[in-house]
Amino acid sequence: MEGILWKWTNYWNGWQTRWFVIENGILSYYMSQEEVNQGCKGSMKVSALEIILNTVDTSRMDLVIPGEKHIYLKASSSQERQQWLVALGSSKACLTSRHRKESVADCNPDSLKTKKNELRLYCDLLMQQVHMVKTAVGDENKPDLKRLSEGSCLLAATCDTFIKTLEECMKINNSTLSPYEVQENILSISKSKLTTPTVPIMKTNLNGRKT
Repeated sequence: MEGILWKWTNYWNGWQTRWFVIENGILSYYMSQEEVNQGCKGSMKVSALEIILNTVDTSRMDLVIPGEKHIYLKASSSQERQQWLVALGSSKACLTSRHRKESVADCNPDSLKTKKNELRLYCDLLMQQVHMVKTAVGDENKPDLKRLSEGSCLLAATCDTFIKTLEECMKINNSTLSPYEVQENILSISKSKLTTPTVPIMKTNLNGRKT
């Protein structure tokens, strides 16, 4: 994905437009689309980013690399921000799926915390996008087909990203279990499969009555 976003520069220049591009897991930005060939002004690995949404301004979002970088961005609308969030999330999910064979040492509690934060973000996005679709079809006689199409595409992409992130969250959680806990889980599952339901035995007395 590529397009214009507003970037906070400093208190003197304030918000300035920049041309942003997501490609091969890298988010890069340029002074303008015309100056792409002159080299980017900055770039970040999408996999290292933490995304923070502004609760007051629905067009704003912060991209953070803990301990290194914090940039403030603003889209032209809340809907455009959703498109960028979906694109960033999809890029993160694709990058993670390529490294599913990473070592257990990389699956630490901080990684799990990051994934949980991403799940909350995508959950909020899903709620907004469902509302968008419901609003678009609110008038049965004349639904907003353009908005319905855009909302449906965003919803489908966010669902895919949510599922991929959830799978990674479960993978990290399972990797943090000790061998003893893993063995206990396997044994409990095996016992539940092997256990057969008990049927009460009916006894009869000398008079032929069941007891």
